Amino acid sequence: MLPGTVATTDGAERIGVFGGTFDPIHVAHVVSAVEARRSLSLDRVVLVPAGDPWQKRGSVTAPAADRMAMVEAAVAGISGIEVSPIEVERDGPSYTYQTLEAMAGPGRQLFLIVGADVAATMHSWVGIEHLPGLATLVVVDRAGEQPADNSLPAGWPCERVAIPRLDVSSTDLRARAARGWPLDGLVPPGAVRVIAERGLYRS
Repeated sequence: MLPGTVATTDGAERIGVFGGTFDPIHVAHVVSAVEARRSLSLDRVVLVPAGDPWQKRGSVTAPAADRMAMVEAAVAGISGIEVSPIEVERDGPSYTYQTLEAMAGPGRQLFLIVGADVAATMHSWVGIEHLPGLATLVVVDRAGEQPADNSLPAGWPCERVAIPRLDVSSTDLRARAARGWPLDGLVPPGAVRVIAERGLYRS
C-alpha cells in the first residue's frame, strides 16, 4: 500500500464515483480522479458524464454523446479509471442520488468525488438527504480550497484529497477553442482529438 492511503478490512470493493458535465474534460479532472484513487485506496474510479445537467441548462455547450466521447478518450489507458454512460442513457434530469442508488450493491462501498467548489453548492441538489446513506463524500481541494461549513448534511462521512492547484476551467477552455487557440497541455490528448474531429466549441 502506498504511504498515506486508507486501508479497508471488510473486503468491499471501493468505488469512486466522479460526475460532472465535463464540457470539456480537462487535466484537473483527470488528476482528481487519479489522486482520489491513490490516496483512498479505491479499486476504481468511475467518471459519470451528466446526461441532462439540470442546474446548468442553457450553459452546457457540447451534446451528451460528445461529452461522453471526450471523457472516454481522455482516460483511455489510465489504470483504474473507467467511464459510465448511466446518466447519458437515462431519460430526464441527471440526479446524483439516482446514480448512486443504481451503482450501489452488496460488496460495494461508494465514494462520491466532488471538487471543493461543487461541495459548496451541494445543499441545492435534488435528493441531497439521500446521499449520506449511499456514499462517503470525497472533497478534492486544489491547494487548500474549502467548502462552506454549512454546505453539507450533518454527519456525512467525508474524506479530503489535495491536488496541486491547476488553474484551468472548462469555461476558459471553451473560450480558447472558440478562438481557435490550442488546448494541448490543458485537455488530455484523446479529448483534444475528439474536439477537433467533431468540430466542438467552434465560434
